[in-house]
Amino acid sequence: MTITTHQLTHWKQQGRMIVALTAWDFAIAQILDQAGVDLILVGDSLAMVALGHQTTLPVTLDEMLHHARAVRRGVQRALLVCDLPFLSYQENSQQAMHSAGRALKEAGMQAVKLEGGHPAVVETVAQLVQAGIPVMGHVGLTPQSVHRLGYRQQGNSPEAGERILQQAIALEQAGAFSIVLEHIPSDLACQITQKLSIPTIGIGAGPHCDGQVLVTADLLGLSNRQPPFAKVYTNLRETIAQAVQMYGTEVREGKFPEM
Repeated sequence: MTITTHQLTHWKQQGRMIVALTAWDFAIAQILDQAGVDLILVGDSLAMVALGHQTTLPVTLDEMLHHARAVRRGVQRALLVCDLPFLSYQENSQQAMHSAGRALKEAGMQAVKLEGGHPAVVETVAQLVQAGIPVMGHVGLTPQSVHRLGYRQQGNSPEAGERILQQAIALEQAGAFSIVLEHIPSDLACQITQKLSIPTIGIGAGPHCDGQVLVTADLLGLSNRQPPFAKVYTNLRETIAQAVQMYGTEVREGKFPEM
């Protein structure tokens, strides 16, 4: 069964949690898909994970699509969503339409994700949805706004919490099929989740969302630095380093390859 945006809404109604992770290449995508992940996000976190940047800002749309095509080739079941990177949709709705259209046409994505919930973004979401492009929203901590917001938790005051709630409602009304809630208080995420009829996907937003997403490199212990809300399920940096050191030792000692 290929998962659709409508399936996610059905799961919310059933109370079935949605499992989401990020991918940046064919091998990781294939593993995630075969392991039963429901939604795979080609996140602009690949700027840091795969390209070595300090933030998500430098990655270009062409770079995102290059990685998205590789991910597409590894996935048969999961819903595929691609982040639109910084300055690929903020200028105007025509730019956003072109960028989102490329993600679907050139990379085989099934949806795109945009950050923010202010009126200009909401209007852009509405226009993309009207054109037949499924859109996932993203409120709370928005990494593309790092120079304005930093990486600190958002929505801590009643006023800030209400603003995020209203942004989420506006995105739903604009036609978003789901919304990522990042690094906001658990009670606020719970309130938003109960208010919306579309699924919420949490990352650092507590247990009350309709699903959870993590950056796969964080989950696997591949990242140099972990965000405070990530959980490391294994340490592949250490495992890989040990394997490479073992290989190096065998080569230097003439043990590999065997005669």
